[in-house]
Amino acid sequence: MTIQVEVIETSSLGDRSYLAHDGHVAVVIDPQRDIDRVLAVAGRLGVRVSHVVETHLHNDYVSGGLALARVTGAAYLVGGAEEVGFDRVPVAGGDRIAVSERMWLDAVGTPGHTFHHLSYVLAGPGGPEGVFTGGSLLFGGTGRTDLLGAEHARTLARHQHASARRLSALLPDGARLWPTHGFGSFCAATQSDTSASTIGREKGVNPVLRMEADDFVTHLLEGLDTFPAYYAHMGARNAVGVEPIDLTPARPADSAELLARLRAGEWVVDLRSRKAFADRHLAGTLSFGLDGPMATWLGWLAPWGTPLTLLGESAEQVAAAQRELARIGIDRPAATATGSVEQWAGHDQGLIAELATASFADLAAARAGAPAGGPLVLDVRMGNEWRAGHVAGAVHIPLPELPGRLAEVPEGTVWVHCGTGYRAAAAASLLARSGRQVVHIDDAYSHAADAGLPITAPDEEPS
Repeated sequence: MTIQVEVIETSSLGDRSYLAHDGHVAVVIDPQRDIDRVLAVAGRLGVRVSHVVETHLHNDYVSGGLALARVTGAAYLVGGAEEVGFDRVPVAGGDRIAVSERMWLDAVGTPGHTFHHLSYVLAGPGGPEGVFTGGSLLFGGTGRTDLLGAEHARTLARHQHASARRLSALLPDGARLWPTHGFGSFCAATQSDTSASTIGREKGVNPVLRMEADDFVTHLLEGLDTFPAYYAHMGARNAVGVEPIDLTPARPADSAELLARLRAGEWVVDLRSRKAFADRHLAGTLSFGLDGPMATWLGWLAPWGTPLTLLGESAEQVAAAQRELARIGIDRPAATATGSVEQWAGHDQGLIAELATASFADLAAARAGAPAGGPLVLDVRMGNEWRAGHVAGAVHIPLPELPGRLAEVPEGTVWVHCGTGYRAAAAASLLARSGRQVVHIDDAYSHAADAGLPITAPDEEPS
C-alpha cells in the first residue's frame, strides 16, 4: 500500500493535525488536545500509532501529543533543544525516524516560527512524498515570528526566510505541503483560502520564496497584527506537559444560579447563533455563537481564569463548546444550562431582552436623516482591517481591547460593526451588558460602500 496522509482539521482554531500511515503503522503530527478524534481515525483505518511528532511547542492550542503517546505507547518526538518537563525522544535536524520499513521521516531544522522549529519530510521507497511544515512554510505565506516576543520578531523573520528556502531547495516541486497553521489561525502571518499545495506551487506564489531576505522581513513585520491574549499560556503549558482532557459534562445550573452569576458580574456565555441572541436572550449574557470562532474570541476577551458559564439550546451544543475551549486550556466551565431563554429566566421573564439589528443600508439611511455626524459608529475590526479602509467618522476600538475600553465609547446609541457580523455581536453584547443602547450591524463590511457610506483610511482623515 502507498503512503496515505489523513487530515484532522480543527477549523475553529485554524489548525490541522495529520496522521500518515502505510496501512499498518501510523505517525501523528501536531495533534490537538482532544485525541479521541485521532484514535477514531486510526481505528477506522486499522493502523497502530507508533510515533507522535511535534513540529514545535505550540502557542495557539494545548497539545494532545503527550497524552496520545501515553495512551498508544508511541514514541513521542519533540525537538531536543526544547526545554520540557516530560520524557520524550529528542530530535534534531538531520535525524531520520523510521516509522516502518516503508515509511520514514527526515527532520529538517526550520527555525523562524519558533527558535527550535522542525519540519518533517515524509518519504517512502519512491522518495519524498511531502513535508509537514508546522508553522514554517504555509500555503501562500509563513507562520508569524513575534509570538516569542516582539524583540525576537526580526531575527526570527530572517530565520523563517532561510528555512523556507531550505525546504524549497531540498524537495522536488511535486512534494506536497502539510502545514499545521494557516487556515484562520493567528499563528499565521497571512491567510490563504488554498486547501492544498506543493513546493512548486509555493515557489510561484509565496512571498517568502519570491522576495529577497530584507524585503521579506519588512513585508512580514509590517503585516503583523495583534494575536490572542491566551497564547501567553499555551507555550508554557505545552512545555511542562499536559494532563488528559476531561470532557465529562459540567455541572448544570438552574435559573436562580444563572441570575446570581449574572448579578456577580461573571461571564455567562450564550452559544446560540447571533440571530437567535438578537431575537431574545437573558439580559447580561454575552454572545459567542458556536457557529463562529467562539473559542478564539471568548478565550481572547475573557480574563484568564475567570469562571465561564455556558448556555446552549442542547447538551450537544454545550459539549461542543466545552471541547473547543479545552483545546485552548479552558478546562472546565463553572456551570452550564440548556433549553430556552424562558427557562433560563425562570420566574423573572422581565430579564429577557432583545438586541436591535441593522444593515449598512439601514445605517446609511439613519445618517441621511440625522444631524451632522449622524449615529455613532463603532468599528471593532482589527488594526490591519481598519487601516485598509473604514466608514468615515467611525470610532475604532478593536474587539480584544473593548472590555477594557468601554468607558471610551462616546455617549449615545452605538451602531457597532465588524467584518461579517460575528465579532460585532460579541461587542454589542458587551456594550449592552454595560448598560449602553446598541444597534448590531449584522452585515458584511463589503456592503458598506455599496450602501453609499463614505469609506476612508486614516491618512485621509481630517486633522
